[in-house]
Amino acid sequence: HCRVQRQSSFTCVDFINAINYHTKMNKYSKIIEVKGHLIDSLVLTKIFDRVMDLEGKFEVMKISVGKLKTDESYAKLKIIGKNKTHLNEIMTALHREGATTKSQKNCKMKAATKHMVFPDNFYSTTNNHTAIYHKNKWIDVDNMMMDKCIVIKSNKAKCVPIREIKKGDKIVVGEDGIKVSTPERPREGMNVFQFMGSGSSSERPTQHIARKVAEDIMKTKKQGGKIILVGGPAIVHTGAADAVAMMIKTGHINAVLAGNALAVHDVEYATLGTSLGMRVKDGTLAVRGHRNHMDAINSVFKAGSLKKMVQQKKLTRGIMYECVKKKIPFVLAGSLRDDGPLPDVITDIAESQREYKKVLKGASMVIMVSTMLHSIATGNMLPANVKVIVIDINQPTVTKLMDRGTWQALGIVSDVGAFLPMVANQIRGKK
Repeated sequence: HCRVQRQSSFTCVDFINAINYHTKMNKYSKIIEVKGHLIDSLVLTKIFDRVMDLEGKFEVMKISVGKLKTDESYAKLKIIGKNKTHLNEIMTALHREGATTKSQKNCKMKAATKHMVFPDNFYSTTNNHTAIYHKNKWIDVDNMMMDKCIVIKSNKAKCVPIREIKKGDKIVVGEDGIKVSTPERPREGMNVFQFMGSGSSSERPTQHIARKVAEDIMKTKKQGGKIILVGGPAIVHTGAADAVAMMIKTGHINAVLAGNALAVHDVEYATLGTSLGMRVKDGTLAVRGHRNHMDAINSVFKAGSLKKMVQQKKLTRGIMYECVKKKIPFVLAGSLRDDGPLPDVITDIAESQREYKKVLKGASMVIMVSTMLHSIATGNMLPANVKVIVIDINQPTVTKLMDRGTWQALGIVSDVGAFLPMVANQIRGKK
C-alpha cells in the first residue's frame, strides 16, 4: 500500500473510502436474472428504465443474446439501492417485469382472516403469465388476470378476485418465489400486430389495416380459436351492424359482450330501420323517431326476451338475431343510464362480471369496438397472451384502455362504420 501511495496521488483515505463505498454498494444490492426474448419484447429495456426511474443503479454482470428468432436471451444484473427499503422497492417493480433472484425462495402465504379480505402485503397480480415457487418447484398460476390475489389450494395456484375470497384461503404475500413472464412477440409471420408496429395511430393506411385484421380473424378461426366482440351502440349508429351480424353468421365472432344500448339499437335498426330515431341508410330523421328506441324496448318486453322475439319471428335480422340463431353466448351488462333495460340485461354488476369471465375463458382474440367502459372492464379480465384489437374514432378511448393495464392491445383509431364493413368484406371474399 505504501508503494502505491508513493507512486500516485491515491491516498490512504481514498483507499479506505473506496473500500467503504464498495461494501456499502454490496450491502444494499441483489443479483437478478432474466431470460426469454429480452430484446424484441423490450423486457431488458423496461428493467433498465424501472431501475433508473426509481433512482437506483444497476451493473450488467453477464448478458447472452440469442442468435436465432427462436433463441432466448439471458441477462444477470446487480441491482443497487440507497438502503434496504429503497432496494426492496426496486425489486418489487422488477419482479413484475419478469426478473427473478439467483437464490430462489419458496413463496410466502398467509390465511385470509375474513371472507372478502386479503391479508396485508398480499401479492397483486399482473395480467402476464405468472408462476410461483411452492414446495421447491414452480407452479403455473391459473385464471390469470390483473389486480387479483393468488390462492394456493391442493398444490395448485389460481388468481382470485377479492369478492371470492373465503376465510382461511392461503394467499400469496410479498414478492418471494414469484416469476412473471411477458408474452413473446408473434413469430408465425406478418400479422396485424407486427404490421402496425406501434400501439395506436390514426395515421395508418386504413384499408391495409382492415385487410390485416380480417386475415388475423380468419387465421384465428381456422386454428379453432375463440373470437369475442365487445361492442358499443356506435356499431349500429354508424351503420356497421350488418357487417357484425354477417361475421357472427359466418362464425368469425363466437361471443358478444355489451351493454343494454347495443342490443336496444340493434333491435331498433332491425325492426324500424333507425338508430336513435335516425334512418341508418341515409342519415335522415324519422317522424316521431325520438320514441323509436323505447318502441324497440317495448317490443322485446312484449315478446318476453330477445330469444323469444326471434322464436316468434318478430326479430328477423341483426346482431342479436344472429346470436340467438347461431346459439352463441352473449352477455348484456346493465348500468345506471339504461332505458328499460331489456329483460335480457343483467342489472347486478357483480353477476355481470362473473358472466363476462365465463365467456372470456379460453378467448384467443377480443375485438373491442366503440365502448370505453366495457373495453376497460374486459381488458382487466384478460391474460396478456390474448390478442386484443380496440377500434374507436376517439384516440383517448383507445389509449385509455392501454393506460389501464391492457398493454398488449392494438389500437386502431378509425370510423367503425367504415372500418368494420371493410373487415367483413375481406372475410366475405376469402371465406
